[in-house]
Amino acid sequence: MSIQQALRNTDQTSAPHPVDVPYTLPSGASEAFHRNGYIKLKKVFDPQILAPFSRAITDATIRMNTEIRPLEERDTYDRAFLQVMNLWRANPVVKQFVFGKRLAKIAADLLQVERVRLYHDQSLYKEAGGGFTPAHADQFYWPLSSDRTLTVWIPLQPVPENMGPLGFYKGSHHEDFGRNLEISDESEAQITAAMEQRGFEFDVGPFDLGDVSFHSGWTFHRAGPNLSATPRSVMTMIYMDADIRVIEPLNAPQKNDLASWLPGLKAGDIAASPINPILFERNSSGTHS
Repeated sequence: MSIQQALRNTDQTSAPHPVDVPYTLPSGASEAFHRNGYIKLKKVFDPQILAPFSRAITDATIRMNTEIRPLEERDTYDRAFLQVMNLWRANPVVKQFVFGKRLAKIAADLLQVERVRLYHDQSLYKEAGGGFTPAHADQFYWPLSSDRTLTVWIPLQPVPENMGPLGFYKGSHHEDFGRNLEISDESEAQITAAMEQRGFEFDVGPFDLGDVSFHSGWTFHRAGPNLSATPRSVMTMIYMDADIRVIEPLNAPQKNDLASWLPGLKAGDIAASPINPILFERNSSGTHS
């Protein structure tokens, strides 16, 4: 059922916002996600629905960004994108989008869990002329006890191939190699070489406005440079199983993440600080709430 049909069939005085209207996954989607480590979904949002959120996210990213150096003075990581985390805490329009149940339910369905929490949101703004995003796995940064985690990648404009769409190494979440590599020139060189040597297919292609992708925390992925004259604005949210626990940090970035995104928690605690709200849970009848 489309968003428009769902809204027509609901009393307008109590109609949910489209960011909260459930989305039905295509048949076999969860199985494909677990097999491949990612999935790209078409037309998850009507482009008109995204427009006000896109403006709010982009404006907040530019306002909150602290990077002022020109591109040529930055290293590879900082040329890849401007990034701002937890925009939901600074802007009520962004909060409505980040807390939307539509994407959170998809995350729970793909992870095959009853409830999901927010780890944090993250805006990724690849400037015109911005560099490539080196190959990496997100969960390198997360002091979390299981792989019941994923990231949703939501372009806020169409992303043709010359703007640096996200690409994934199919099935790479089953691979142990490279999990100790921080995003860098080194991770790009070592992971891409290992993926090619081991025969992992790299799946990359354009995104239409309204398309989104979900990838597992251990799926290796990368993005090309933005060769266009237009910035590439993308919003992401990281979801985790609501019962996942904190582990002792394995590296310095995990120690920083523990302090920043799981404040006040320690190893063994459920990852449920005040800034890790539950965004979706099923009720006893198996429906969403």
